[in-house]
Amino acid sequence: MSNFRQLKPVDNFYQNNLFYPMPTVIISTLCEDGMTTCGSYSLVFPYYIAGKDNYAMLLECRNSSNTAQNILRNGKCALNFIKDDRKYFKEAVRLGFPGKTPSEKMKDCNFELIKGQAEGDRPLILKDAYQVIECTWNEELEDGYKSKEHIGELEGVEPPYNNFNGITSKFGCHFILTIDDILMEEKYADELKNGLKVGSFPPVPVDYGYHDSKNFWYKKFKGFLPTSEAIANSNANSVESVMYCAERLETNVKFTKEACEMYVKIPRPFMKAALLQIAQIAEENDISVIDKEAALKIAEIRKAKK
Repeated sequence: MSNFRQLKPVDNFYQNNLFYPMPTVIISTLCEDGMTTCGSYSLVFPYYIAGKDNYAMLLECRNSSNTAQNILRNGKCALNFIKDDRKYFKEAVRLGFPGKTPSEKMKDCNFELIKGQAEGDRPLILKDAYQVIECTWNEELEDGYKSKEHIGELEGVEPPYNNFNGITSKFGCHFILTIDDILMEEKYADELKNGLKVGSFPPVPVDYGYHDSKNFWYKKFKGFLPTSEAIANSNANSVESVMYCAERLETNVKFTKEACEMYVKIPRPFMKAALLQIAQIAEENDISVIDKEAALKIAEIRKAKK
C-alpha cells in the first residue's frame, strides 16, 4: 500500500499543500513620489535562460500589492537576495506582511539602501544583499499595456485577464522581468570566477512560506531543522474593524459580532474580498444573517468548493 495521501490543491497551494523550498528576496520598487519601497517575496524564478536576445526572471504576486502597483506604473524593480541573518529575516517577515502603505513600511526599515548600477530612474538596492538583479518589466508581451489601465484597482480586477504577463487573475499578477544588471558582493563574484569550494557559497536562508497564521517558517543556512519567525501584527484586525468592513459591503446580508470574531485573522488587504465571498455564499443559500452557526455552515461550503 502506498505511503502517499492525495491532497486537493487550494489557494496558495505552494504554502498549504506542499513543503516547497523557495528563495528569500526583498524586491525594491519606485513609488509615484520617487520613494523606494520594499516588499518580501519568494515566488521569483528564472524565466528566459538561454537562446534569447535577453534573459529574464518571473515574479508572481498580488496585483494590489505596492510592488505590483509600482511595477505596473513604471516597470522598474530590483531583486535583492538577503543573507542568512536573524535580523535580516525578521525584517523580511515584517516587510512581507500586507496592508501597510509604503511610508508606513519604510519608516522603520532596518535595511540600508544605496544606488544601484543600472541606468535611469531606479529603485535603491539593499547594501547588505549578497546579490541583486536589476530588472525592467517586459510590458510589450501579451498586451501588458492593458494591465496598466487597472492601476489603483486594489479590491480585485475584473476579466478579461492576460495569460502569463501582467494582470492574470482577479487578485494576481505575473511579471516577466528583463534582466538589466546583475550585481554581486565582490568576494562571491571572485569565488564564481576562480572556482567554487565548500566555503564559497553565501549563507542563504530558504523559506517555506506562511504555513500558519502565526509563524513564517524557514531553514537557516547552517543546521538541519527549520525554525520560525513570528509574524508581527498577525492578529492586527479587531472585531470592530471587521464589523466596520462588513457594514459597508454592498449586500443585504448582515454579520453579527460573534460571526465577525471568527474573521479577525484574515489579513486586512483580503478582508473585503473575503467577506464579499462569504456574503455571496450566504445569499446563494438563503442566509440573511450570518451568526456563528451560519458562519460555520458557510465555512464548510467554502471548503467543499475548494
